Amino acid sequence: MPEMNRGHHHATFLAKAPPLQTLLAELKQGLAQYWTVADQILRPAGVALEPPGRESFAWQKNFFSLLFLYSYQRAGIPSRRRILYAATLQCLRGMVTGCDNLLDDEYKATLETDLPPGGYRFRSVVDIMVSDRVLFQILMDAAGKGDIPIDRVTDAAAASMRTMTRSGRQEAGEEAGIDTILAPDVILESIHHYKTGILFQCPWDIPLTFETITENRLAPLLEGLYRIGMGCQIMDDMVDLAIDVEKRRHNYLVSLIYHDGHAAEKDRLNRIMRTKPASLHASHFPEALHQAATRARLLLEQGLGTLFWPQHRKLIPPAIRFLEKRIGMSALMNEASG
Repeated sequence: MPEMNRGHHHATFLAKAPPLQTLLAELKQGLAQYWTVADQILRPAGVALEPPGRESFAWQKNFFSLLFLYSYQRAGIPSRRRILYAATLQCLRGMVTGCDNLLDDEYKATLETDLPPGGYRFRSVVDIMVSDRVLFQILMDAAGKGDIPIDRVTDAAAASMRTMTRSGRQEAGEEAGIDTILAPDVILESIHHYKTGILFQCPWDIPLTFETITENRLAPLLEGLYRIGMGCQIMDDMVDLAIDVEKRRHNYLVSLIYHDGHAAEKDRLNRIMRTKPASLHASHFPEALHQAATRARLLLEQGLGTLFWPQHRKLIPPAIRFLEKRIGMSALMNEASG
């Protein structure tokens, strides 16, 4: 099957999977709640929120949120509160994306408004501020309806900060640039662990304020999400090789080349870093690329295999294909596979 058709086949198979259909319906209700409350907050401030288009509700735009909802479902959280947590997930997404925008000097919108389109930094600040306010408001609304106990709302708001702050602290450590290329395993254990691993567990902070889940049931779900996050971060590193080198950030592929790579690849890395760092591309280092791609796929297979019920594990290959495509890794992963 040609690669393009095979990718389309995987996406179609994934989109029609019964667990995703059910969770997507719940997610759409949560997203609608998020945008409704955001509009109520922005309107008195004189900012008009543009209604989100159909694409904002598409599964492709919300795949990670669907994985988090899947973990809630597998833990036995009822549908009504999964919808509430879907809205809180969008709040966290607004805050994390807004922070990433500021750190990376880019803009990925979570709220489309009539603010000046070129004012990326201020738009990011508004996205963060509004998402934080929406989070508190929807928790208070849920408490008012008796869905959650009101005396735990402030605990939930505080919990949402805890993991994100641990992850943000790591990001802050790279802001001024690094001077040392750490060993590959050290990168995973001391950098990516905080940057993305525990960040993928952060969506559980608020539910755990209200839900009682046994450790035996919860631990595998958190471990699955952690490994998915780590696999995605390694793929990000392969795509962002030139940017990370230019901004002097930790990068798993650079670490593999520098510490464990073939001598020719290490010489090539040093030469390009001295002359044209912007031209660095993962495909220039096939041996290290193969190692990184193998590690990323293994983490994703382990993570999704732990997260999914046995009857849904046939979704693992199309889910990995989808993530590779979303991160922009499809061509590199095929190249790494030879």
